[in-house]
Amino acid sequence: MITLRPATINDLELVKYWDTQQHVIDCDPDDDWNWEEELTQDPEWREQLIAELNGEPLGFIQIIDPYLEESHYWGDVAKSKRAIDIWIGEAKNLNKGYGTTMMKMAIERCFENPAVDAILIDPLKSNIQAHRFYERLGFTFIEERQFDESLCYVYEQRRNI
Repeated sequence: MITLRPATINDLELVKYWDTQQHVIDCDPDDDWNWEEELTQDPEWREQLIAELNGEPLGFIQIIDPYLEESHYWGDVAKSKRAIDIWIGEAKNLNKGYGTTMMKMAIERCFENPAVDAILIDPLKSNIQAHRFYERLGFTFIEERQFDESLCYVYEQRRNI
């Protein structure tokens, strides 16, 4: 069973290790998450979660309010959005359905707030597997966009009315 719990500074070595895994780097080559600082902060606009499979760490999920997020990474967005980052920590856990379960849990968590009407994601343009993954989950391609040094596809999932 997969569960989610808040990420804490106690997860520092784990998330830093996951950041060295090639499949994680391939999904997010530009980011320096600055874990030592980020894991000690709890801003109102962000949730950082560790997914666990039967009590063992499996992956990471970040849910942000892109309207309030301080770097304005997403640019000018409506107040009613959320954005998700997700990854599986170990390559041995890929292609087992865990990412799908984690993403469904994150989507449900976002839409628990009735004010949220859509979720944004930004996989690399080159990551065809991620495009298929998000499309299977109901995300729709919106645009191609440059974020920092990465060319990405922006996808959106709207709330089912």
